[in-house]
Amino acid sequence: MSTRTSALDARVFGVDVQSGDVRGDAPSYALVVFDGETVERDVVSRRKLLRRVDSEEPAILATDNMYELAADKDQLVHFLRGLPEETKLVQVTGDERPEPLSRVAKRHGVPYGKPAMEEAEAAARLAARNVGYEVSAFTDETTVKVARGRSTGGGGGWSEDRFTRRIHGSVKRVARDVESDLDDAGLDYERDVTEKYGGFSNAVFTVQARPEDIPVSSRRSGDTRVEVEPVRRDGIEFKPLARRRDRVFVGIDPGTTTAVALVALDGRVLDVTSTRTADTAEVIEWIIERGRPVVVAADVTPMPATVEKIRASFDAAGWAPDTDLPVDEKQHRTREEGYDDDHQRDAMAAALFARDAHADQIRRATEETPPELDRGEVVSRVVGDDEPLAAVIDDLTETDEPEEEEVEHEPRELTDEERRMRDLEAQVARLQDHVADLEGELDEKDETIAEYEEELSEARREERQEARERREVTQLQWENDRLETELEEERERADELAAKLERLKDLWKLDHSNLGDVNHSGDLVAVKPVDQFTVDAIEAANDEYGIASGDVVYLRDASGAGRSTAELLAEFDPRVVLRSGGLSDAADEVLFENEIPVGPADDVTIREVDELAIASEPEVEAVIADWRERKAERERERKESMVDSIISEHRADRD
Repeated sequence: MSTRTSALDARVFGVDVQSGDVRGDAPSYALVVFDGETVERDVVSRRKLLRRVDSEEPAILATDNMYELAADKDQLVHFLRGLPEETKLVQVTGDERPEPLSRVAKRHGVPYGKPAMEEAEAAARLAARNVGYEVSAFTDETTVKVARGRSTGGGGGWSEDRFTRRIHGSVKRVARDVESDLDDAGLDYERDVTEKYGGFSNAVFTVQARPEDIPVSSRRSGDTRVEVEPVRRDGIEFKPLARRRDRVFVGIDPGTTTAVALVALDGRVLDVTSTRTADTAEVIEWIIERGRPVVVAADVTPMPATVEKIRASFDAAGWAPDTDLPVDEKQHRTREEGYDDDHQRDAMAAALFARDAHADQIRRATEETPPELDRGEVVSRVVGDDEPLAAVIDDLTETDEPEEEEVEHEPRELTDEERRMRDLEAQVARLQDHVADLEGELDEKDETIAEYEEELSEARREERQEARERREVTQLQWENDRLETELEEERERADELAAKLERLKDLWKLDHSNLGDVNHSGDLVAVKPVDQFTVDAIEAANDEYGIASGDVVYLRDASGAGRSTAELLAEFDPRVVLRSGGLSDAADEVLFENEIPVGPADDVTIREVDELAIASEPEVEAVIADWRERKAERERERKESMVDSIISEHRADRD
């Protein structure tokens, strides 16, 4: 809510190109360091300039043209990204359509000269007075991206799966840490994650804060990397260093809830607010922040004391209707405006009706004010101070004229025709100065056009060269595509041969396994070992060499399995299950119900070679036969138990 802020107590760097061109040879810069009192002048290279900006972190880096520091928009964005957080790039000559530096310096009373060092000093002094526009390419949003720090491609098989799962798990863990840091800092953000096998492949946080306000920094560590980047605007934005305060009509609705509305001289509603807590001083400060009142208005008559007090504090004109404004008229007048409550509506209506009452004065002042005069100042004096329009224009015009030499005699009063001629002569002089400025600008533009034409000719030559190179590249790409197709075919053939080789290795292992005392009669059967009777171990064995219906499964550790694990094994429909260790009752019941034979592994001689295992077919058959006998005995016991239960129930019913 403060008024215009001064930068005189801050360090300002003013720069201008001394020699060279940012688009060509490495330029040198005239550098002026200004901190309100002392001035340091130096000629530096671009690299030294950037080093000094980085080390000294000035509040403002001022120039008359931002493209003296970057050749194009992309380079300008890169340059802005590299500036320290505390440093602003300021173009003192305006925004998208800058003025000549000489005109801006003259308007603000700053010394100016054509040498680069004097232009750099003028830019520094203007920026220190809050003249100019801050050049911005980024919003107040920041993206924090957590992603993989390395490729997930591996050597294949289980090792690659574990490697990928580990990386994705690390990304997920770091993303949760970042989210926790943002929550602890109380920042608003949106999260977008891409889930992959084992965790996240990346997580992007869009945070409503600038990078320097976020407790996370860019880093890269092992499996993960974190990137913190400000969100770039669609274009370049210019923000004035000093906020302009235009002349306005102010409407006030006082009471328990005080509402204030500001209307521009052209009838636009600029701002409106309502509050239950602000006192008169805070209301006045809110108005000062946003404009200079010409008229302060109320929607009732007589003007309330609070409104009169605010009017007097600005020494503005007052306006009140002849009778209290009816509600329907206020609703109709504000129908195209947005408001939150009736108090804001009444304040807007007061300002709009006051502006309507002075519409003819504003229109006439706008039409008759010369272009070189401040229209807002003219309207303010005509409407606010009730001065005649002609007198105001004469007075403002005379202030621009040089003082006449004092004479001893009393000058006579000019006639209307002489006064008119004097005004026209002054206007002609001003127009001639303006024409001279325009001719200077025209010469500069002609030089610029000549430079652009030379650059265009060079660009055309480069384009022709690039076209020839593109044709050669296209031919090379065709040849490369052909070779890549042949390479892919050879790779497929190599994969087929590798698979065939693996199959041959398996057969070789069966034919040459050193089984020692196992006979060679051919009565052998393959065994599928499972390390533990758990879901993970069963799935791992199935992934490694497959478990099919009719296979012999060997459980190296059968203890601890529950019903669900036994059901998973039963789904594979093995021929027999050989176990080491005890089997739980629940698992035994499931396998029994699914008629899957189970027997001790100690009853079978199992030989293991690497991941392969074989056993004697007769011994396996003996285990199955033994299980069938136990099954028959178990079923007889069940039937006897059932008969005993029925007899007991029958006797109980008779008693």
